[in-house]
Amino acid sequence: MATQPKVVIAPMTVARVPKPGADFELVELEIPEPGMGQVRIKVNACGICHSDVFTKEGQWPGIQYPRIPGHEVAGIVDEVGEGVSEWKKGQRVGVGWHGGQDGTCLACRRGDFGSCRNLKVPGISYDGGYQQYMLAPVEALVAIPDGLTDAEAAPLLCAGVTTFNALRHSGAAPGDLVAIQGVGGLGHLGVQFANKFGYKVAAIGRGPENAALAKKLGASIYIDSQSTNPAEALQKLGGAQVILATAPSSKAMSALIDGLAAHGRLMVIGAAFDPIEVTPIQLISTVRNIQGWASGTPTDSEDTLNFAVLTGVRPMIETYPLERAAEGYARMMSGKAQFRVVLTM
Repeated sequence: MATQPKVVIAPMTVARVPKPGADFELVELEIPEPGMGQVRIKVNACGICHSDVFTKEGQWPGIQYPRIPGHEVAGIVDEVGEGVSEWKKGQRVGVGWHGGQDGTCLACRRGDFGSCRNLKVPGISYDGGYQQYMLAPVEALVAIPDGLTDAEAAPLLCAGVTTFNALRHSGAAPGDLVAIQGVGGLGHLGVQFANKFGYKVAAIGRGPENAALAKKLGASIYIDSQSTNPAEALQKLGGAQVILATAPSSKAMSALIDGLAAHGRLMVIGAAFDPIEVTPIQLISTVRNIQGWASGTPTDSEDTLNFAVLTGVRPMIETYPLERAAEGYARMMSGKAQFRVVLTM
């Protein structure tokens, strides 16, 4: 009996970081085979997130190089590994910041997978989506519904779920005044979600040029922080029940605390390294709260995607082909993108 010829899998293109702080390099690698409990994803789109700087500049402890960034991945299941039964070839899937959990730490045993002590992050713990094919553990997979393109779905798996999840856990009720600090990569989604949740939305931006866009996205009020004290403006409106701080400026966040209503909450999702400054009196006098919020689990991402389909929330994106990953990353870092940068394959 004649033996079957061996199928040779063509190499794939990846954009990877060879070492911390180095420029991206485009290389060809063999397409990997999924192992136990993994699937292989044919990547169709991958968002470029500001958090990719952790990989690019080596700011996350323990990253092994070379490393392929990317944690806003959308594509289809191309192959399944041993032991995988719940995901099928050809199924639309995504992978967000939550790239898997150990399942054994105390947080996981309590069902709090987002607080896993050994949380895996695509593009940090293992190679992410700046490549034509990637491997992912099944616990990281997100089902992508019809009604969203891959390029639209990708940013919703990080920026989208972070804003959606923070707002729905903020304690605000329909009709409450909710302020969104920043009308950028996170903020432009926060304004849309806040509007669809039924809040009275105040968008806070720098300069008058963002006013028209903020209103178009669903804000009923625009506060220009360059010409107005935003905390005083919010207090004139009765105080904000929630302020969603999306711009990574601790100084700007500190200036907003006095804009909170009694029992109001500052929800912090913009990642900055310098401290937020607040006095005990500011918190005690009207029982205010400051809370951080990080992304969400794959089921949270599915809630986000389904809600976006239902309500028409969409990210504003700029697309670049994978071969121009370095250019797309630089565009994102410039702060001039409108508003999320997405690589397409």
